[in-house]
Amino acid sequence: MKAIEIRNKYLEFFKKHGHAVIPSASLIPENDPSVLFNTAGMQPLVPYLLGEKHPSGTRLTDYQKCVRTNDIDEVGDNRHLTYFEMLGNWSLGDYFKEESIQMSFDFLTKELEIPVEKLSVTCFAGDKDCPKDEISANCWEKAGIAKDHIYFYGKDDNWWIAGEEGPCGPDTEMFYDTGKPACSEDCQPSCDCGKYVEIWNNVFMEYFKDKNGYSKLKQKNVDTGLGLERMAMLLQGKETPFDTELFAPVMEKIKELQKEDIIESRRIVAEHLRSSMMIISDGGRPSNIDRGYVLRRLIRRMIRHLNKLEIDLNELSTLIDTNVDNLKEMYPELEKNRDIIKTVILEEKDKFVKTLAHGEREFQKEIKKLRDNKKIPGQVVFKLYDTYGFPPEVTKELAKENGYEIDLEEFEELFKKHQEKSRLGAEQKFKGGLADQSENTIAYHTATHLLNAALKVVLGPDTHQRGSNITAERMRFDFNCDHKLTDEEKQKTEELVNKWIKEELPVTVETMKKEDAVKSGAECMFIEKYPDEVTVYSIGDVSKELCGGPHVKNTRELGRFKIKKEESSSSGVRRIKAVLIKE
Repeated sequence: MKAIEIRNKYLEFFKKHGHAVIPSASLIPENDPSVLFNTAGMQPLVPYLLGEKHPSGTRLTDYQKCVRTNDIDEVGDNRHLTYFEMLGNWSLGDYFKEESIQMSFDFLTKELEIPVEKLSVTCFAGDKDCPKDEISANCWEKAGIAKDHIYFYGKDDNWWIAGEEGPCGPDTEMFYDTGKPACSEDCQPSCDCGKYVEIWNNVFMEYFKDKNGYSKLKQKNVDTGLGLERMAMLLQGKETPFDTELFAPVMEKIKELQKEDIIESRRIVAEHLRSSMMIISDGGRPSNIDRGYVLRRLIRRMIRHLNKLEIDLNELSTLIDTNVDNLKEMYPELEKNRDIIKTVILEEKDKFVKTLAHGEREFQKEIKKLRDNKKIPGQVVFKLYDTYGFPPEVTKELAKENGYEIDLEEFEELFKKHQEKSRLGAEQKFKGGLADQSENTIAYHTATHLLNAALKVVLGPDTHQRGSNITAERMRFDFNCDHKLTDEEKQKTEELVNKWIKEELPVTVETMKKEDAVKSGAECMFIEKYPDEVTVYSIGDVSKELCGGPHVKNTRELGRFKIKKEESSSSGVRRIKAVLIKE
């Protein structure tokens, strides 16, 4: 069964069970610079898990495009991916454990026709924070899972939370028995031997964790996730995702073009190319910070492995075409953005070729300093990597060619510290994007809409948002403008926002087709990255924008708006920093 067939079966199944099919959110989170990418199906839905009403109801299903970057260096083995697709269904205060488990069982055994004896499940074993999940275990047994195929594990295995704080709860996980021999008499789904593969995760989200511990959410939710690539691999009887139709055409094309046969490099090129294309299609661009840096790293790692395979870099255009042609049925946006994807990747390729040349020159300078010492310090290797983007593998190869060796142990220690710093930073970003749904943050988010509308009145209708950053203490708003705002312009803007706040304008939301939203005059940034169906928020008759929420219900909740600073952000872009004062 092809991946697109699995996706369609999944969405249709849950549609029949009363779920509204909602579009995938962009890989790039909407109005949330604190998060690099959408990493799970639940991420765009956090406001609704916390109690905000979703315009499509209490039962939802979708496929969500996801990127996770923690394991970039692991890509090349037989299972790791940076881009993947997550199938999900949600209950927002609607059904709970029994109905969720029964639907999961029916989909796996009836729609996908997986033999029930191939399935095992795990449930939460209980602790001081939450009791043992006997209810889920009983539901599975009632559905048809044998009692000796039901296991109980602790928080490390059967508890789900994003980051350190946020909505959370016990989960139940479904495992597929591959038929491989058991590693021991005690072989269980928790083993890493490869006999059992996790295929689905149902989170029973009824708690919220903060620095003070656990509290109950306003409503009980169900949040599920089924990895499409992994399920396609299992149902097709393949050993790796790279053997499925999602990767096979580009893997074959790489093999046709290569002069050196390195399976890990083929996988890296195929995976990083797909991931890069999806990110670019959703509006991402290479840079030296945040998500732009991740994209740059993916493209450059791909190029390095093209070199290892001895593939002419001019063939990158051919590989892009192969991928677009193969994936356009699943992702029509790739066809639409084919030329943009090519331009971005090929330009980055040209830049990296120059980086490689520069790195080689710096390498020669460093070894001259060593004199008779034939061992290159790890700090030099790390400097070349961290400062010049020069891969350590290339440094190692050059060292060997010149009769040197490198202090790999020292480099790995420095690199480990670098990874830990990056990991903590990523965790903080993810936490910030999910956990901070406070009253103040929601108010500031709403206020950006009023500020955007006010600037259009004061500066002209061609004024548009260019970015924003929102915390619980302040808002930062970027907009196109070719001059420093005068005191009069700032005063008029401030007065206009406060006028609308005092008018107690209602904030309303509706879901519509993207083209209809544009026709209706809705404002949006980066229209190309939005799905076909969008959420539109209106504030009285003064503001109408495509946005994912959350927002206040009425402008009277905002307080008094005060501009604290106006400054340049970049060429042709100005920045306003402002606060809301509760009176």
